[in-house]
Amino acid sequence: MLAYTLWILFVGGLQALAAHVQVTWDIGYLNISRDGSTTWQAIGANGKLPIPPIYVTQGDVLELTAINHLDKPASLHTHGLFQRNSSYYDGAGMVTECGIPPGAQFTYIIETRDQSGTYWVHAHYGTEAIDGLRAALIIRDQDPQLLDEYDEDVLLTLEDWGQEPNNDLMEKLKTLSLEGMPPNHPSVLINGINANILQPIRFTPGRRYRLRVLSMSFTYWFKVRLPGHTMQVIEADGIYSRPSAADGLDLGPGQRYSVIITAHESLDYNYALNVTFYSDFIVRIPGLTPRYHHVPIVYHDDAPVKTFPVIEDHEVKWADELAMEPRDEQMLLEPVDQHIVRNVKALIKELGVPNYAFGDYAYDSVPVPPLLTALTTGNMALSPSVYAPQLNAIILQHNHVVELELRNPDTLIVHTYHSHGHAFQVVESGPVNKNSSIPVKRFKGRQPMRRDTITLATGRYVRVRIKADNPGVWYQHCHQEQHNFSGLAFTFIEAPDVMQRTLRIPSEMLEFCRILGHPTQGNSAGRVGSDMTGIKPPLKIHGLADSISGS
Repeated sequence: MLAYTLWILFVGGLQALAAHVQVTWDIGYLNISRDGSTTWQAIGANGKLPIPPIYVTQGDVLELTAINHLDKPASLHTHGLFQRNSSYYDGAGMVTECGIPPGAQFTYIIETRDQSGTYWVHAHYGTEAIDGLRAALIIRDQDPQLLDEYDEDVLLTLEDWGQEPNNDLMEKLKTLSLEGMPPNHPSVLINGINANILQPIRFTPGRRYRLRVLSMSFTYWFKVRLPGHTMQVIEADGIYSRPSAADGLDLGPGQRYSVIITAHESLDYNYALNVTFYSDFIVRIPGLTPRYHHVPIVYHDDAPVKTFPVIEDHEVKWADELAMEPRDEQMLLEPVDQHIVRNVKALIKELGVPNYAFGDYAYDSVPVPPLLTALTTGNMALSPSVYAPQLNAIILQHNHVVELELRNPDTLIVHTYHSHGHAFQVVESGPVNKNSSIPVKRFKGRQPMRRDTITLATGRYVRVRIKADNPGVWYQHCHQEQHNFSGLAFTFIEAPDVMQRTLRIPSEMLEFCRILGHPTQGNSAGRVGSDMTGIKPPLKIHGLADSISGS
């Protein structure tokens, strides 16, 4: 508890050191080939792809201006940032805002005094992020104890890159116009470039390297290993952990790790950082999935590359959030005030194209973003009746401890769950089927690790906990964009009564809604009470029963 108290005092002292860092993204289309194979109309910023990483120091205020030169609305989400007291800057299109209209610009104000670590910025409107509108966001630490643990900071971004504009692909999936669709086997980009033409990472004997590994993927997974070296994991999704040894990292879309690797004293050998690009739910085709890439780790230009015996994945000690402990020593949140169960459900349509749901309905946007509904409906904002069924809205009371159990019983597909507005404590995972031989795993000790994105394997559940201390509307969704697009999402309406007293939407955002033809008040339809006239009927998806118990 002492460490947590000292950390709070340290963070508080940063306010006097804060700088305002101004970054502008002039968002537009680019005809580009990033993989040396296909050329198509992507989306970049300032005429560039990849978009350079953003670096700030903890305590800074990032002023990120988006100028929209697309022919459709745009929005930007800072993945992993809590946006305390500013849910309207979260950037989730048609959840916390209506989007920035074509030809307009908007500045997102992002406070960093309470957070540091490895994050990223990506579009959160339609498929613009998959088409290129994404970049790393690194919040440098000022904690001298942490800075003393490594000598150099190295960033490794991992991306999947498709063969055509993803909006075209998603529309084909939506309408079942599958004729002429290419195989879904994207290319691999490492640090923004073709993974087949990588620049080496140079190691100096004895130096300690902090390697930040960031998956900016939207479909595929990555496994990362450096044979001959031990990784000391110190961060998962912006939450610092006590150092724990691992042989490798397994990252789903949106996940991040930092590890410390100590270079050998000898210059006798060079090494290879192995990156495996894979997906368990896409048919294995040799040379396409899985795919193997190797980042050169160079000690000496003339040294040979050391080889190691091939080992199976089950022999590797992978980083595991249930075996990690947070550095700030935050205790298990208890007692639980509200227990929520949500099952992944799938409705397989013609030609095998599915819709998904975290709840009874496939998620879909509605005319009024739920944040505006929560702010303008008075006491009714505490009732689910003012939120359309397809929002799968869950009302959370202020400061209540919420345990969320996510189950993936029978979709046969692994998912990644990402929470806006919170990093959740990872408490337990196990089999959905009680008769399964899959073991139940629970966190060690009294301090569960936290993160904001977690893998939900097929046939399994995960239990996570949050404290509802961040009033706002927070999108909860699968970070595989095809699944998100197909409905695998829900919303937390967190403390709407407190929101109404503390949040003030910037006037430009309300004007953007009017320009785009969206009401700015009332229920999801812009009407009074539970009258949802004008909203298309939600898509019901049947499956195991969900539940909410407690308050």
